[in-house]
Amino acid sequence: MIRYFIRLAYKGTNYSVWQIQENAVSVQEKLNQSLSVILNQDILSTGCGRTDTGVHAKQFYAHFDCFEQIADPKKVLHQLNSILPSDISVYDILEMESGAHSRFDAMSRTYEYFIAKTKNPFAKEFSLHGYMNPDMALMNEACLYLLKHNDFSSFRKTNTQVKSNICTIASASWSRKSEMLVFTITADRFLRGMVRAIVGTMIDVGTGKIQPEKISEIILSKNRNEAGASVPACGLFLSNVVYPYLPVIQQSSFPA
Repeated sequence: MIRYFIRLAYKGTNYSVWQIQENAVSVQEKLNQSLSVILNQDILSTGCGRTDTGVHAKQFYAHFDCFEQIADPKKVLHQLNSILPSDISVYDILEMESGAHSRFDAMSRTYEYFIAKTKNPFAKEFSLHGYMNPDMALMNEACLYLLKHNDFSSFRKTNTQVKSNICTIASASWSRKSEMLVFTITADRFLRGMVRAIVGTMIDVGTGKIQPEKISEIILSKNRNEAGASVPACGLFLSNVVYPYLPVIQQSSFPA
């Protein structure tokens, strides 16, 4: 068997999650079906993570095994993009060492969350509307407290089973890009719903509901009820995944 990595992007609006579900349409299902048809064998891909319902990915990696070497990866790439839905795009098919793993080998993942500063009909599926002018300086001050902790139970979606709530956040910050406020966060791993809960809590800081230092109290409580409400999935993008053996590819700043 020969292992391949595939680099793709998708608009998550019409999909339940990345991974296959019994009663819902997923990105993984569409990818597996397309690869199986083109390669004439049953293909089961493994993704670099599990994006939630409605979350987008500018950059996503998956791996799959093939009985024979793909003679013309560019041709398969073209065929994939021809039969996949218009909201899923494939950019690369890379032959890898047999032990390479798209999920376990990822060194870091970066997410972005977009907030529209004004009503924008062209960005309604890709950003949060309604928060006109949160204080970005206060939110960036709050980001510093995220870097001081590694147990993010307070930002984890309830009723989920994971072995550990420990994550190492390498960076977190707010910036202005065109008509958007953008939260960018990089960590070795993320808990389910973690980024959306952090953003909701940051908005509480930016709108004066809580002080920046309250972030530490919320984290130390390990209680989801202490954190702010989760923001909608439409503004969240997985934007970068880094591996020790692949070049870092920067994606576009869309939708900002």
